[in-house]
Amino acid sequence: MTFKLKKIFPSTTKRVSINSNPNVNFKIRNHTIRNINIYKNSSDKILSDNIEKLNNEWDIERLLEAKAATIVIASTILGLKSNKNWFLLTGAAGIFLLQHSVQGWCPPVPLLRRMGIRTSEEINNEKIVYKMLRKDFCNTNADIDVVEMLNIAEK
Repeated sequence: MTFKLKKIFPSTTKRVSINSNPNVNFKIRNHTIRNINIYKNSSDKILSDNIEKLNNEWDIERLLEAKAATIVIASTILGLKSNKNWFLLTGAAGIFLLQHSVQGWCPPVPLLRRMGIRTSEEINNEKIVYKMLRKDFCNTNADIDVVEMLNIAEK
């Protein structure tokens, strides 16, 4: 029973990547590794600037919430002013948002992932590696590979 529930309700941190095309996940991970390799020998200031940029990056959750809210507002206004059939779009946005919150998938997710929109976990993992490179953590070994650092961050 527990296994079936885990399949229906994946963990919060993994639900989008589990429901994403593996090739897309691979491309996003490789893009992250390329970013890190570019800055791995940079100064603490540049690493800090990159961390700040990552703090401002919109993850897929925020983007979906903003898009759904925009659709709900627009279709509600159109439903009140124009035609009540617009309320169907409001309902569809709500259903898709609920589906995404439970399963980590809804129709826009594959497109957004192909566009390179990352999960908050993927963004945070890149930040952790920059912090490791900046030597924020006492036990960080500067000699380990960037991919190994990313693997540590993903645990």
